[in-house]
Amino acid sequence: MGKGITAPDQMVSFFLHINPEVTPPFVTELAAIYIEEAAIEGVNHDIAFAQMCLETGFLRYGNLVTPDMNNFCGLGAIGPEQPGLSFPNPRTGVRAQIQHLKGYATDAPLKQELVDPRYRWIRYGSAPEIRGLAGTWAADREYAHKIRNILERLYGFSFGKDITPP
Repeated sequence: MGKGITAPDQMVSFFLHINPEVTPPFVTELAAIYIEEAAIEGVNHDIAFAQMCLETGFLRYGNLVTPDMNNFCGLGAIGPEQPGLSFPNPRTGVRAQIQHLKGYATDAPLKQELVDPRYRWIRYGSAPEIRGLAGTWAADREYAHKIRNILERLYGFSFGKDITPP
């Protein structure tokens, strides 16, 4: 929970530095959506954006989830028989991710209509910090470390110095 510190242009520049093959207008739209949706629910947009970078390989995908699914965090992606949830557009996919993060962070009610079909399975408030996502959101015990690593890279790129991620 909280508020991110990176501006949209910083998020876009960082992202395109890592993956210059993505069209800038799409990344610009996506960054704006992350900031807007996270602000509504009180979720830190930097963390959500870093998680998207990790889960999609900076929109290179390559695992179960494909670009047409608008699933930026691997919701429901368990295996070949369950490749993950699909959402009708990027905003709905980001909203589902933000709602899922909020559910893990707190038991506070959502402010917007529920779009995350897996929300009911969350142990609400069980992961108020990034480290709580390892072994819960993802089976990978290094999951939180990987998100924090991307956050550190984002902050270093954006601010030119080390800023400790929340």
